[in-house]
Amino acid sequence: MNIALWIAQALLAAVYLGSGVTKLVRSREQITASDSGNWARDFSDGAVKGIGAVEVLGAIGVVLPWALGIAPVLTPIAAVGLVIVQVVATRVHLKINETKTLPVNVVLLLLAAFVAIGRFAG
Repeated sequence: MNIALWIAQALLAAVYLGSGVTKLVRSREQITASDSGNWARDFSDGAVKGIGAVEVLGAIGVVLPWALGIAPVLTPIAAVGLVIVQVVATRVHLKINETKTLPVNVVLLLLAAFVAIGRFAG
């Protein structure tokens, strides 16, 4: 079980770190020009940067506290935060009728829920 949780944590960290850094370094216009960036049209530049910051912090939080043994309760709390991010992302994608990304949203939500439940129990 521990190995499965670490794999899930690593996947979440990789996805959210990449996604978050992209939102932090690219402009909103660059993001909206991409195939999967339609959602950013409804958000301000600051909101997109804020989402990116939350994703980067979630990526760090889902791995480092548990790995270092420093306040390990922060890992499942970060995973719950990523569940919330995916619930909101799913809602946004549904609102703009962008359904091709929904399977990814659901998988990320389930991975984050798995980590949250597994690490709270462990």
